[in-house]
Amino acid sequence: MGAFIEADNLHKSYRVGKIQVPALRGVSFSVERGEFVSIVGPSGSGKSTLFYLLGGLTRPDSGRVVIEGDDFAELSDSQRTEMRKRKIGFVFQKFNLLATLDARSNILIAQDIAGKNGAANVTYFEKITSLLGLSNRLKHRPSELSGGEQQRVALARALINHPALVLADEPTGNLDSENSEIVLRMLRQSNRELGQTVMMITHNPEAARYGDHIMHMRDGQIVPPELDVQWRGAGT
Repeated sequence: MGAFIEADNLHKSYRVGKIQVPALRGVSFSVERGEFVSIVGPSGSGKSTLFYLLGGLTRPDSGRVVIEGDDFAELSDSQRTEMRKRKIGFVFQKFNLLATLDARSNILIAQDIAGKNGAANVTYFEKITSLLGLSNRLKHRPSELSGGEQQRVALARALINHPALVLADEPTGNLDSENSEIVLRMLRQSNRELGQTVMMITHNPEAARYGDHIMHMRDGQIVPPELDVQWRGAGT
């Protein structure tokens, strides 16, 4: 049986005016189920492009992404959308919460989008919100929550549909150091206790250390840590 995630020789370029700008240049790796992988590198290294490919939000020019045996290249757009609903939870730097809904509704809306209207598992919901320290904040709207609490609501929303994979793009980018540590601890704890595989993009060496492994990217490729000049001396 293969790895949980298999990326094979991924290439992706974008057109800027008349110029083709390569974003990924032959990226290959595998990730086992339940691993927490931090993806680091300077701006323009290809991290975000890789994020979009792993989430099925765009297609590679060549190469393939296989998640739990499903090859994105063989799926139609509608099938990729269904796969995202079933298997992938997204956490972004911007919380993307709906201002008119309280925290509970902002979490459960992910089930509505996935077509699981009213199908919330009460025990699982309570476990997630307790784990993230939200049990007493569920009736509050985003404007009544701190930045750290809003990000925890966004994380709970990503976890509510039991995703096998959580993709986190700079989840602490808008938080101070105290709230960043809280969110990272919660993300790590949910990874361990709920069994989700986590791929997290970060610019922060301290945040990266929460991962089991650190993947360094530069110029659209995966590079050894010693070639990532930005991270030398960061202890990674």
